Amino acid sequence: MFQMLVTADGGLTTAGYVVSLIVILLLAVFVVFLCRKNSSTTKMTTQQLVTCAVALALAYVTSYIKLFKLPFGGSVTLFSMLFIALIGYWYGTKIGILTGLVYGIFQFLQEPYVLSLFQVCCDYILAFGAMGLSGLFSKSKKHGLLKAYLIAIFARGAFHALGGYLYWMDYMPDNFPKSLSALYPIIYNYSYILLEGVLTVILISIPSVSRALNQVRTITTPSASAKLSNTL
Repeated sequence: MFQMLVTADGGLTTAGYVVSLIVILLLAVFVVFLCRKNSSTTKMTTQQLVTCAVALALAYVTSYIKLFKLPFGGSVTLFSMLFIALIGYWYGTKIGILTGLVYGIFQFLQEPYVLSLFQVCCDYILAFGAMGLSGLFSKSKKHGLLKAYLIAIFARGAFHALGGYLYWMDYMPDNFPKSLSALYPIIYNYSYILLEGVLTVILISIPSVSRALNQVRTITTPSASAKLSNTL
């Protein structure tokens, strides 16, 4: 069965893509079911879903825009991780993790590589889902976005590193320093993640950018919408 879904070089066969798309459709149906079940917050959920969809689209598009590649692998993208971290920061951990899980599936379809089921979970599902932990700082008033973003990217890197130790040690490039071979998964993954993180922290530290993000958060949060409706 596994051979029917995965090619010899670790990619997906036609059947593999079909199965992946079916899983995505089932996940979408499950999400819609949960939203309808919570009828008392239908308006809030619809608003959140629209914002999450926009964030997913922006993250997916900017993940294709690679600013540069690092010598040992990995690419720095145009702030793609920020959009996923923002959802958790704005709406809380549950919605953040769900958005990250969906994004992880998109990433899998974008650049699939399969060694085992748990490897796929580590590199795609768990790694990007963990970025929803940015929601732990959704109520933080001082440097909340900064702390939310940092925990999101460190959590992502942790699962990538775990997958690296379990499955990718044999793929270590020949030019990687032998004295640091035991740290290869950590260095490989956190090099591009933290470099993009530094650039993103600089971006969100710009006052005009910070104000714009806070304004979007105010507009799209249910409490703010309710207050606006009461004034009309």
